[in-house]
Amino acid sequence: MILRPGIGEKENRMAAKETKNTKSTAKDKNWEKIRAEADGADKETVAKHGSEKSEKAEKTDKHRAHKTELPEDKNEGTDEDVPSPEEAKKTAKELEELGDKYLHVVAEYDNYRRRAQKERESVYADAYADALKEILPIADNIERAATYTDGEKVLEGVQMVLKQVGTTLEKLGVEAFGEEGETFNPNIHNAVMHEENPDVGENVITAVFQKGYKKGDRIIRFAMVRVAN
Repeated sequence: MILRPGIGEKENRMAAKETKNTKSTAKDKNWEKIRAEADGADKETVAKHGSEKSEKAEKTDKHRAHKTELPEDKNEGTDEDVPSPEEAKKTAKELEELGDKYLHVVAEYDNYRRRAQKERESVYADAYADALKEILPIADNIERAATYTDGEKVLEGVQMVLKQVGTTLEKLGVEAFGEEGETFNPNIHNAVMHEENPDVGENVITAVFQKGYKKGDRIIRFAMVRVAN
């Protein structure tokens, strides 16, 4: 409190009281302003939430109303969907033609399958016949050699037969393999015996008991051999 000079104590007390009342009034006005602003903000928030709830409720009602509406039956036929007698007759004729074509295709396929089977059998039969045709002369020479009584003629006949066998196999595209001194190959040789021989190298064939035969890359028979070391 500020004391004014030249004024009595009573007047100074009254002035101090007025100052206090003025400050209190200003403070009350400030509180009222703050409360008014807070009340306004609360009302705005409440109004906003109320508006959102109203919009949601409106959408829910519309959705329920849409569900309750009965959809149109799209399967209901009309007079335009019913074919005329001419169209029905035309469709039946087309179906009959398709059925005939199907039966024709099935019959053609069955005939083709039978022809293919006969052709395969004919190819096999022709191959066998060609092979036997080449072998028959060998059988003829063996039969002639069997009639010989002279040992030299028999030996000569056997040698001729062996030579003819080689020629015939060559015509058929068959190749013989398996010779002494060759390196052992498990893909084409069948080792039935084994020996230790310091005079030859490792895995060297020292004896051939039965020659092998192949046609191209296909092995017809493995060579039966003896392997050293």
